[in-house]
Amino acid sequence: MQRRKAEPVGNIVLEVLRQQGLEAPLNEYRLIQAWTTVLGPAVERCTRDVFIRNQTLYVKLSSPALRQELMMQRTTLVSRLNAAAGAQVIVNIVFS
Repeated sequence: MQRRKAEPVGNIVLEVLRQQGLEAPLNEYRLIQAWTTVLGPAVERCTRDVFIRNQTLYVKLSSPALRQELMMQRTTLVSRLNAAAGAQVIVNIVFS
């Protein structure tokens, strides 16, 4: 039996996910899970709902003051959340 070019398992798994159309949902899940890690538990307590639609992250917050503060940091948050997810998942954030 001949040995063929060895490939890391991680690359194979990513290829299978890509073929099955599951890479984007996995990256979206990672980004939503990163919300608490990136912003911390204080922001998590004021967060009511987080979801992604059409490369836009929608976040419902219970604190108007926090909403205003996060709106000013929107571009930085997009970069940090995408970095935490390991892919370009979102291009915008909408706070409500």
